[in-house]
Amino acid sequence: MTALQATACATDVDQKRAALGYLREAWAEALLEGIDGDCLAQACIFSAFAEFVSTYGEEPAARFAEGLAKRIRSGEFSLAPARQ
Repeated sequence: MTALQATACATDVDQKRAALGYLREAWAEALLEGIDGDCLAQACIFSAFAEFVSTYGEEPAARFAEGLAKRIRSGEFSLAPARQ
C-alpha cells in the first residue's frame, strides 16, 4: 500500500467515524422527539439502500444485501452488553 493509499484509507475511516457520530446524534434527537426506534431503523435502512443503489446500481447493492444475513448471524451488528 502506498502512502497515498494509506492516507485515503485513514480519511475514509475518519469520514465513516464522523458519519456514525452524526447519525448517533440524529438518532438520539429523534428518540427524544418520540420517534419509535423501529421506525428510525427502517427509515435508515431504506435511506442507506437508496444511496447504495444510487451510487453503485441495483445489482451491486443487491449482492451487498445478500451478504448481510451471514454478517448479522455472525454478530457483526450486535452490541456488546454493558458490563456493570
